[in-house]
Amino acid sequence: MGSTVTSTEPARTATESSRPGYGQLLRTRGAWTFLLPGFAARQPFAMLTISIVLLVQHTTGSYGAAGAAAAVTGVSMALFAPYSGRLADRYGQRAVLVPGVLTHTLAGLTLTALALAHAPLWALFAAAVPTGASVPQVGPMVRARWGVTLKDSPLMTTAAAFESVTDELTFVVGPLLATALCTTVAPAAGLVTEAGLTLVGGLLFAAQKRTQPSVGGRGHARVEHASALRVPGVRVLIATFLGIGSVFGGMQVSLAAFTESIGSPGLNGVLYGTFAAGNMLSGVVCGAIAWKVAPQHRLLVGYTALALASSALWTAHSVPLLAALGLLVGMCIAPALITGYTLVESLVPAGARTEAFTWLTGAIALGQAAAVTVAGQLEDRLWGGAGFLVPMAGTVLAFLTLVALRSRLAARPQGRTVARGVGHRAHVTVD
Repeated sequence: MGSTVTSTEPARTATESSRPGYGQLLRTRGAWTFLLPGFAARQPFAMLTISIVLLVQHTTGSYGAAGAAAAVTGVSMALFAPYSGRLADRYGQRAVLVPGVLTHTLAGLTLTALALAHAPLWALFAAAVPTGASVPQVGPMVRARWGVTLKDSPLMTTAAAFESVTDELTFVVGPLLATALCTTVAPAAGLVTEAGLTLVGGLLFAAQKRTQPSVGGRGHARVEHASALRVPGVRVLIATFLGIGSVFGGMQVSLAAFTESIGSPGLNGVLYGTFAAGNMLSGVVCGAIAWKVAPQHRLLVGYTALALASSALWTAHSVPLLAALGLLVGMCIAPALITGYTLVESLVPAGARTEAFTWLTGAIALGQAAAVTVAGQLEDRLWGGAGFLVPMAGTVLAFLTLVALRSRLAARPQGRTVARGVGHRAHVTVD
């Protein structure tokens, strides 16, 4: 199956490869069979953290407690997500996704019930662990399906941009939906809806068996068991994505605290949606450009802009200014995300790519978890808006790490296959 796509698709698009576009990408045979259910299945991911923050803050009156509960969920997801990705590479996406979806739904509803019952914080933490550990890794699974479908096509960069846009569309809709449900229906409505969407969307996506990457054959067992974490470039990208996670987490808590302080909690979803909209719009533009600059250089430039924009957030003291800065920060995130995911294609063999994607997704979750914890404490103990210092610190530290280790992002020479799982993906095909 993979060889058919590889031999025919590049030939068909050879005259168009200089400017691959979204229309061409979406005409890829079989793409819509996993795109639509994949969008539905990843929507709850954008609702989870903000729903926990709003529910626990309502029941405890503390942003610190709310941030801590959300942080436990994020840390749990960050720790377990890579293993979920590795199991998906080894046994197939459906085998991992179905039990994960069922576990997450049950755990999320349990966390909701405990919060409403005013259970002690340790009990919320205990429920938050399985809730985070079982978050379905649909985004990385969709990216892995693109990798199998497109192989070496120049459309891979466009696909990475398209997935970033899709992710950010969920982060436009998700926080708005969660905030509206929690503030106008009931404080628990966000988490209940998240659990329901996870169940329905996850099972629909898992049912699309024809487009999932095939499990590696016995002849590839040696490469199959190698971890993507052994690739030096993946470790650099993890540090980079931790900084991006600090922006997401810091923004969620700080925007909620800011809108609460001015007596307009409903604006929280609007402001966060503006931030995510900037990310989505810049993602659209990035995917439409035929880049001549190497991706590692683009990552450095994009991350410089992100660190500078994030450093200005704490100075905002009005809704219009905060919206404008949030839009700017969002516009700087997409290029870094897209370029990072694109680099995975050149750094990691196909047999470990789902795991690599989940390491990056887990890094975002871990950075977000740390950020919501620290930002919550800053908002409780210092001045309003102190939580915005977290995105500044997170992105600056990640930027310094990226500059120091940028040489590790260079693609490996084609035609090499080594035991650590580094080499040209043609030698470790998943078909």
